[in-house]
Amino acid sequence: MQVIAGLGNPEKRFDGTRHNTGFAVVDLLAEEYGIGWERSKFKGLSGKGVIGGQKVILVKPLTYMNLSGDCIQPLLAYYKLQPSDLIVVYDDIDLMPGKVRVRPSGSAGGHNGMKSIIARLGSQEFRRVRVGVGAKPAGWDLADWVLSHFSPEDEEKMKEGRSRAAKAAAELLDTDTESVMNRYNA
Repeated sequence: MQVIAGLGNPEKRFDGTRHNTGFAVVDLLAEEYGIGWERSKFKGLSGKGVIGGQKVILVKPLTYMNLSGDCIQPLLAYYKLQPSDLIVVYDDIDLMPGKVRVRPSGSAGGHNGMKSIIARLGSQEFRRVRVGVGAKPAGWDLADWVLSHFSPEDEEKMKEGRSRAAKAAAELLDTDTESVMNRYNA
């Protein structure tokens, strides 16, 4: 069994914001593969299903971004899963809107949700699918930027990016990370 966690913030007012890109990607997976959401005992929403023949748990932490690890670590522990069984999908301000980058592991890169997960797991050895949301414009506060909505032009790029990110996450379930990186990081 593997886990695909999409990061975001739980309140309705955050729907469609840059920081909720991870939620949007796992929502696409849930819809495509008929996986229903239910409130879990792990401070989040989760759903079990099968993607490409692989058993999977989709997760959306409801802890707010900065405490994402408080949902993910207990879930992995309960199912006796390792960090290597985890794929995290999240927003990245260092990539242009809609660009997708797959990585086998690495640092948090300044992302508070990733910092929380790494701290709670005590490991950076889990796969990631980063989705570009664009760099913060000069004069903007970073928190205001990641909690803002996309322009119509960028939203078009994001639709394609979210779809590509969902496909990349699904492929990571049964394909080696390097092959998926070669396909999606170009």
